[in-house]
Amino acid sequence: MAVLAGLVTAAPAQYRPPAHTQPAPLVGNASPGEVALLAELGTSIERDRSATEELAEHRRLDTALAQLRPGRHGVVEAFVVVAALDSDAVFGREAREAGRVLTRRYAAAGHSIVLAGSDGSAPSTLPMGSLQNIGIALARIAELMGKEDVLVLYTTSHGAPFGVVYNDGDHGFGAMSPTRLWSILQQLGIENRLLLISACYSGVFVPMLASDTTAILTASSSDRTSFGCRADSDWTFFGDAMINHALRQPQPLATAAAAAGTLIGGWEAHGTLTPSQPQTSIGAKTAWLATLEAHLPAATPMVGRPAVTALNRP
Repeated sequence: MAVLAGLVTAAPAQYRPPAHTQPAPLVGNASPGEVALLAELGTSIERDRSATEELAEHRRLDTALAQLRPGRHGVVEAFVVVAALDSDAVFGREAREAGRVLTRRYAAAGHSIVLAGSDGSAPSTLPMGSLQNIGIALARIAELMGKEDVLVLYTTSHGAPFGVVYNDGDHGFGAMSPTRLWSILQQLGIENRLLLISACYSGVFVPMLASDTTAILTASSSDRTSFGCRADSDWTFFGDAMINHALRQPQPLATAAAAAGTLIGGWEAHGTLTPSQPQTSIGAKTAWLATLEAHLPAATPMVGRPAVTALNRP
């Protein structure tokens, strides 16, 4: 057998998630008023995706939707939708763990779907968190829910005063306003809802989405930024405090929200950051919440690097 001396095998290239290197088309040159209007319409722009990529995405979404099961008549059950609307890996990591925590907390196995890009280690095998996919997932869940059931929606992304931003590398761009999300939920007839929105300025969703049958928690007030959205982090501040800490514990939602707010406030003070002022609104007719939380599971260990460690990294 011949021996090949000096043969060097190149190490496989390290995977790199899609990066944001180009400005958004059309949106990047629009005025603030025009961008706000596009968000009201739920506008998204896709560019430079091959037909093969689009087919693969269609199959991923179809597979995920096919795994959802209908609710049981007369039994209050949760249906969980988690969406990372930005391809920065911190959002992909946060969405995956949020899906696990919320599904376990609210006994939503078979009623849960996660839409997210890469977690930073490899291309995503999940349907992506696009505005279109969120609408489709919500429409399918509306078909499977009973009137007594509850939507648990968690979104994580960058935000702006007009709403949340969708940005998949250099390929997908868009925005969703509070009015747009409200109109989707109204059209689908989803009245019982727990909404958790992790993004800067996310308090802008509270006035429009709050109702007697809605609980809504946001990472910030409508005029403040939130923190921790570095691409190399494992959590945003809100995701870490709310999902990784508070909702892992068998405690009521209001108690969890207060505990998360205290944690975030401490981290912000440590970093001398302007307080983000997370918002909580729990409607007067959310009796479904007590039903869902009557038998909460035992606490589970936290995962990932604490979000606050980002303050000590260059």
